[in-house]
Amino acid sequence: MNRTLCPASWLLFSFVLVPVSASADKIDDLVKREMTKSRVPGMSVAVIQNGKVVKLKGYGFANIEHQVRVTPSTVFEIGSIGKMFTASLVMKLVEAGKVKLDESIRTYLPEAPVAWEKVTVRHMLTHTSGITRDYPQSFDVKKDYTEADALKLQSDFPLEFQPGEKWSYSNVAYVMLGYMCSKVSGKPRGDLLAELLFKPAGMTTARIISDSEIVKNRAAGYFINDGVTLNQPYESPTSHAEGSAGIYVSLKDMVQWNAAMDGEKVLSTKIKTQMWTSAVLNDRSKPDYGFGWMVPVIGGHKYMGHSGGVKGFSASYRRFPDDKLAVIVMANSNAASTHKLSRKIAALYIPDVKIVPPTAVPDTVPAFTEALKKFLYGDGATLSAKMTPGMQGAWTKEKIAEFAMEIRSYGPRVLVEPIGINRDGATYRVKYSKLTLLVTLIFDEKGLIQGMGIDEED
Repeated sequence: MNRTLCPASWLLFSFVLVPVSASADKIDDLVKREMTKSRVPGMSVAVIQNGKVVKLKGYGFANIEHQVRVTPSTVFEIGSIGKMFTASLVMKLVEAGKVKLDESIRTYLPEAPVAWEKVTVRHMLTHTSGITRDYPQSFDVKKDYTEADALKLQSDFPLEFQPGEKWSYSNVAYVMLGYMCSKVSGKPRGDLLAELLFKPAGMTTARIISDSEIVKNRAAGYFINDGVTLNQPYESPTSHAEGSAGIYVSLKDMVQWNAAMDGEKVLSTKIKTQMWTSAVLNDRSKPDYGFGWMVPVIGGHKYMGHSGGVKGFSASYRRFPDDKLAVIVMANSNAASTHKLSRKIAALYIPDVKIVPPTAVPDTVPAFTEALKKFLYGDGATLSAKMTPGMQGAWTKEKIAEFAMEIRSYGPRVLVEPIGINRDGATYRVKYSKLTLLVTLIFDEKGLIQGMGIDEED
């Protein structure tokens, strides 16, 4: 997973929070390498094979300031993995006859924009609604909006495409699905989740996020800015607890959820089959996304799951049903490549799902490519001219020189090639004699660089 960031010196220095033992197993090695590379304070990992938990372990610190270690009982935020819980809640209401999948969302939220009239509940569950990904820039995450207030903010924004025409991820749609569940049931979403999902699954820690309430074993969240590890930035209670994310859960409880997905005590086979079947677009193509679950085939193996990331946390949950394998990874840093790590762990059991490096593509943005090459040698003037003012402020001449000096430790550079280019950005493979980096330039609507992602290729 590429990460949007400012100067990347933090990626290039070791920050060893957990000593690597010579006797550590392969999973330990993978986890500790990721923690060192991405400066992750703490992680928790579970592997379930053939219905048995074969790995359940915490690594590093849940709280750096108090030196509290991560255990399987540590409670993390899981970001967009929360979408599978919101989708499950919707399906429980569908099963109860309170919601219909192919009914307009305005049937249940009549205050929704008139432009949403043709948007169905199914469209929203599958990210095929045309509703924008996120709220407009005027949305202040520090302000305590109600869900009704948040819905009003969408009134001036048309759909980005006709419902069912495309697949485009929408956090806003899932926030509104959570709101719909509360309105239809007449109960707070947290109470509804506990009643219909968490308690039946035997999950004792899972709950919607609350900053004010006492949450036992809650991990602190961290992010890195300009090489400095900082506490998770403040967001208002309502912003934090929305239906697009908004869930606290421990590793032990995610194992309980996985067990529930193997049976029928929480969701019937009929419901799970619907949720784990890809949406079908108007042109009959399939985007490999069901109801709150990613459902592609990887290396010939059926997979279902989701990733999640918020400021301060990241997580990944993967199920390979035919192989009877599940992998869960949670971290208290959004710099962690948890989804990539979960796939690496899965590949220890299913070699076919190993990450295969992408091949080069035709260079349709040669000006950016040449500017990046100069940038990597410490001459950032050309690339800086293609950056937004904010990025120019972050990548000063001093920072660019520092960055270039740091990467010299990787040995001579032997290759720079594009491996992915579209209107949103360009990703390059930058190969040195000692390792290979993936560098992503993220473009804004004017074609300027508004972010840069740097990761190490496997």
